[in-house]
Amino acid sequence: AVAELHFVSMRAVLLLLLLVALSHAFVPQLALKNRVPLNLNSVEISVGEGEPVESAIRRFKREVNKSGHLMELRHRRHFENSQEKKKRKLVQARIRKRLERMNKRRMNNRT
Repeated sequence: AVAELHFVSMRAVLLLLLLVALSHAFVPQLALKNRVPLNLNSVEISVGEGEPVESAIRRFKREVNKSGHLMELRHRRHFENSQEKKKRKLVQARIRKRLERMNKRRMNNRT
């Protein structure tokens, strides 16, 4: 039983390392030249003793999405001048405000 537990925890560690290695593979090489490096080491999760690997990977993916690393990499894929950045930020703000209004309306309509 101890050997199986050790194997499962090693399997979890290996799968998480593979997932991290694959996330580094999505960094475009052109985006890395002459740019400020992006810190990809800030996402951590702790895996419990009896926790299934699938749930640990799911939690890791959720944390990566919440940290915003993938969106930052997507924006750094091509050069974006200040005008394009302003336009993108305005569109994001409009979408965010619209969602806030919709949620507020939804909460007010609840009885």
